[in-house]
Amino acid sequence: MSGDSTCIELTNLSFRWSPTCDPLLSIDNLSVNCGEAVFIQGDSGSGKSTLLNILTGVLSPNSGNITILGHSLNSKSQSKRDQFRADHFGIIFQQFNLIPYLSILENVTLPLSFSSYKYRRTTMLENNTKDQALYLLDALGLDKKLANQNITQLSTGQQQRAAAARALIGSPEIIIADEPTSALDENAKHNFLELLFNQVKKFNSTLVFVSHDQSLSPMFDRTLSIHDFNPN
Repeated sequence: MSGDSTCIELTNLSFRWSPTCDPLLSIDNLSVNCGEAVFIQGDSGSGKSTLLNILTGVLSPNSGNITILGHSLNSKSQSKRDQFRADHFGIIFQQFNLIPYLSILENVTLPLSFSSYKYRRTTMLENNTKDQALYLLDALGLDKKLANQNITQLSTGQQQRAAAARALIGSPEIIIADEPTSALDENAKHNFLELLFNQVKKFNSTLVFVSHDQSLSPMFDRTLSIHDFNPN
């Protein structure tokens, strides 16, 4: 699944919550190739989500450089980082962050409202955005007949699949997954990951997946520990 070119590069990076705090993260160098699937393991509170927020430009490091797809996030304003994230990242949140008053289909297509770049990529693959959303729901094991139902009518596993479809729409170059399988049993975890990997590979996306569950790591190209970057 891994590629040759560098997709993510962090160098000499340090992050602390305040000048009086010890660094939470200290990274001399971290590189992720395009198309690579990387598993980052760490306990709760160890800095995994903070690292993801730095990768996506939500947080800025105190020092160091962040280069994503050849672009320096450090040189971008907050609004430019927000748009870059909308254009190039798909994010699966631990709590899914689905919009309760929208249908499944509306939730999946929502990222296209914030990114003309993703919208164009979607319409290149399918005749319209609805077709791409329905394809993703089906590919991730969610019955397309449910597409117009309210998201609150879904089970946890179904909501997870809808959240993954939302992250994948528009064929983002990078998929970020923050503990998305924490609410699932063992069989459901592995089934979901197989479906996710199939779609990530189809779009040649880079996958950065963080979890405390070490049993998932053999499915990935490479495993890292957050403790390698946490000096405490």
